[in-house]
Amino acid sequence: MKGFIHLISTLACITLAAANAPGWPFDVTEINAPDGSVKAKFVSLGATMTELWVKDRDGNARDVILGYDDNTLLLTDPDHPVFNAIVGRYANRIKNGTFSIPTTKEAQPPGAGVWQLPTNDHDGEVTLHSSDYGWDRKNWTVHSRSPTSVTYKYVDPAGEDGQGFPGEVTVYATHEVSNGVLRSSVLAHATEKTPIMTTQHVYWNLDAFQNGGDTALNHYLTLDASRIVHLDGNAIPYGDFIETSGTIFDFKNGKMIGENFNQTVDNCGTGCQGFDHCWIYDQSETRRAGTSLWSNNSGIRVDISTNQPAVQMYTAYWLNTPRKEVHGGPSLVYDSWSAVAIEQQGYVDAVNTPEWNVNQIYGPREDYEWSATYKFSIVDA
Repeated sequence: MKGFIHLISTLACITLAAANAPGWPFDVTEINAPDGSVKAKFVSLGATMTELWVKDRDGNARDVILGYDDNTLLLTDPDHPVFNAIVGRYANRIKNGTFSIPTTKEAQPPGAGVWQLPTNDHDGEVTLHSSDYGWDRKNWTVHSRSPTSVTYKYVDPAGEDGQGFPGEVTVYATHEVSNGVLRSSVLAHATEKTPIMTTQHVYWNLDAFQNGGDTALNHYLTLDASRIVHLDGNAIPYGDFIETSGTIFDFKNGKMIGENFNQTVDNCGTGCQGFDHCWIYDQSETRRAGTSLWSNNSGIRVDISTNQPAVQMYTAYWLNTPRKEVHGGPSLVYDSWSAVAIEQQGYVDAVNTPEWNVNQIYGPREDYEWSATYKFSIVDA
């Protein structure tokens, strides 16, 4: 009898795992710009972009984003680098995995209007990207597609997988290409008030690991931002900002990411060298938020515009993942600084920082919208 119960329990676990699996094989969609300038591939798990091919200075196509040859690793890789997925229900970090509605400073459960999420970062003191099974590890369905676009849909139940978020959220993610342009957007509707903050977690190497382009530190970057969020050792905001002018965080006029890199030791956490910070865009009614990234090696440049107020730039210190074959893998790995993740988003942990007066709570009468446009061009040698 005991063995029978164990068998039933095992079968139940297998059934549950299958129900939560991304679907084997993956639903793969390829979209192409009419002029052949941009080709992108996506899988339904996380509405994730797995390949992005754009042309270099010599007219040769390069895959400029990181990823896997075996896309089942998007679900199973224990390092969970979140390659190019739509992240949600809440991107970036939440202190102690707790929040309240309405927003208060350092909400402590149990209590009315207080929620607790699983923690998965900084020794259990932080929830990162909605824990290990957020939207990036859910199997979205294809809502519609064409030769130049694909739209995915996911219904996120209240409290799914013990994540503790209130309300059901129906979310659509659309990816579309036109001549020289990729655009991604997210629209989400919640049945009750809940935190929502998404991003597209794209890891860029514009050299595609060709001709010595094994690092993103030689890429040039412009961030239209004069402030960063002041973070503690767990990458959680204190509630104030640091002016970037004259500091290593000043990318407003464009510079090489690796410039003054010796000054970034322990900059992104203890033992971490590089960047992992949230810049606040200098937005106005006449200027849209933006980032520019380019490589003098390949000649590829991408200009990114967004409706979001902030951007997280991470120089991928913790990467240790076998490369795609097109990038020289699998015997070689994506390692520290081999790429730069640029994530258009809201203010990090705004749900615990009421002094900012930044509302990251959405509900039945207020839908959430996110968008990013990536425009590709060529820089002179």
